[in-house]
Amino acid sequence: MPEGARPAPVAGRANPSRAYDRRMSMKAPTSTPAVNPLQLDQQVCFALAVASRTVIGIYRPLLDPLGLTHPQYLVMLALWERSPRSVKDVASALSLDSATLSPLLKRLEAAGLVTRDRNSADERMLTVEVTAQGQALREQAMRVPGAVLERLGVQVDELLALHGSLTRLITAAQAAG
Repeated sequence: MPEGARPAPVAGRANPSRAYDRRMSMKAPTSTPAVNPLQLDQQVCFALAVASRTVIGIYRPLLDPLGLTHPQYLVMLALWERSPRSVKDVASALSLDSATLSPLLKRLEAAGLVTRDRNSADERMLTVEVTAQGQALREQAMRVPGAVLERLGVQVDELLALHGSLTRLITAAQAAG
């Protein structure tokens, strides 16, 4: 696209680049440098990536004694909410594809935390269920959210507001594409 040219608007959608161009073209006070749209620390994707790595790093020492990785913890959270569940349902709840979920389930099954069985009514459907050992692990995992909150040093209402904003962002990103 030639320099200065704007993409054509998509029918039925507001053109986000126009709104962005308007924000970027607003005159800033002379004492403030112009906003660089490619400045690393201004990128939402960068802030999300660093936040994700950093927060998951806080979980690691809390999950190690449980014998879980963070992705395995997420699978167990989904199964502690409802078990048994189909693999497809777990994948949907976690926004994962089956190729990513299958190795996680195999490791959890090898650890004795879940079982995987074919559905008797439909052999194509694989069902996952938490074992007694997996249910016992839930009691130990109850300490994790409070410990994370303490290590982050933020208030519950701040995290709830952030969660709401992130959920809206996820929904918007999924709708966009």
